[in-house]
Amino acid sequence: MQSLYTLSAVFLVAAVSAQDYQLEPEAIVVSYPEWYVINAEPRYRRDVTYDKKIGDGRVFGTLGQNDNGLFGKGGYEHQFFNDNRGKLDGQMYGSRVLGPDGGSSHFGGGLNWKNPNAAASLDISRQIHGGTSYQAAAGGRWPVGKNGDLSLQGTYGRAAGMPREYGGLANFNYRW
Repeated sequence: MQSLYTLSAVFLVAAVSAQDYQLEPEAIVVSYPEWYVINAEPRYRRDVTYDKKIGDGRVFGTLGQNDNGLFGKGGYEHQFFNDNRGKLDGQMYGSRVLGPDGGSSHFGGGLNWKNPNAAASLDISRQIHGGTSYQAAAGGRWPVGKNGDLSLQGTYGRAAGMPREYGGLANFNYRW
C-alpha cells in the first residue's frame, strides 16, 4: 500500500512539473539579434573534383561541402561500342550525403543507346535502407515518303515508394 502512495506521489509531482514548463501562448521567443542576421555571409561552395579518362571510359568524382552538409559522389562511365549499330554507353555511380538531418547513400547504373533514328535508356538506382527507382525510355523517328516522318516515344518507371508511371507519344509530321 505504501508503494502505491509513493508511486502516486511521483506521478503527481511529474504532472505538476510538466505543467510548469509549458510555454504560454503569449510567451516571446528571443531570436538572433538583427545585426547578426544581416551581416551573415553565405558560405561559398567548396568542391574537389576528379575526372580521368581510362581506355574507353572515364572515372569521375566530387567531394564537397555546402550549407546543407557534406557530400561525395563518384562513378565510372564506359563506352561499349560506337559503330554502325549505334552508340552504347553505360554508367555506374554512387553518392553519400551527410547533413544535419542525417545521411543517405545511393548507388545505381544506367545504359544509353542511340543511333540516327532511335534512342533508348534504362536507369536503376537504390537508396541504402530505402527503395529502388527505375526509369526506362525509348523512342524513334523514321521517314515516311519524301516529306513525312513518324515518331514514337514511350516511358516506363517508378520512383521509390511511388506507383508506376508510364506514357507514350506518337506523332506524324508531313512537310508541304
